[in-house]
Amino acid sequence: MVEHIGAGLAALGVIGPGIGIGILAGMSSNAIGRNPDAAGQIRGLAIILAGFAEGLGVLAIVVGCLPCSSSEPDRAELNS
Repeated sequence: MVEHIGAGLAALGVIGPGIGIGILAGMSSNAIGRNPDAAGQIRGLAIILAGFAEGLGVLAIVVGCLPCSSSEPDRAELNS
């Protein structure tokens, strides 16, 4: 039961990359609006940075799922 609470709390790490991608999209569209000639470079960098942020989100999900799939026996099984 406790490991499921920890898994839920670890899965909250997805919120940070979501906020980061939103900020990244806003700033990159602002930069393209200010300097349309650099749109290709800004767009390429934004795609790479969004990939890094998504990688952190996937990592948070994996870390959150690890306690649920551990093969340790329960304490009740050990005592009986």
